[in-house]
Amino acid sequence: MQIQVGIITISDRASKGLYDDLGGPALKKAAAGYGWTLLADALVPDEKRDIQRAIREHIARGCSLVLTTGGTGVALRDVTPEAVREIALRELPGFGEVMRMESLKITKNAILSRNLAAVVDQALVLCLPGKPSGAVECLGFVVGAIPHCVEVLQEVPTSC
Repeated sequence: MQIQVGIITISDRASKGLYDDLGGPALKKAAAGYGWTLLADALVPDEKRDIQRAIREHIARGCSLVLTTGGTGVALRDVTPEAVREIALRELPGFGEVMRMESLKITKNAILSRNLAAVVDQALVLCLPGKPSGAVECLGFVVGAIPHCVEVLQEVPTSC
């Protein structure tokens, strides 16, 4: 199954041009390594409406998987999980649990992470850390479950 992916970097500073977006390019490279097709990418500030709009636009363009990087920490401006939960049909807690569990083997600060996965429309949305290495590592911890999840979400419901 070919996975069509969209990548969204969420960062106030990068969206203002104060520093380069490194998370998006790191995830693009990882996605290509998994054989996924990049359909869309975006760079938005830490604002719920901007995050939600970017996710919906990516899904409308045909993305069955949307990866976000940034906004999952404990800073007051980090609102990615809240933004995604507001538009999600359901949350998939196992993804965030595995990402935190595996990340704890690398850094004690992983316990502060609010990574998550949710279903928005018929797409899987994964919220990954803002640090490029952390985003790629966390994606790697859960990549095995992504193809099946995306496949199930793309199935056309049958009526009885």
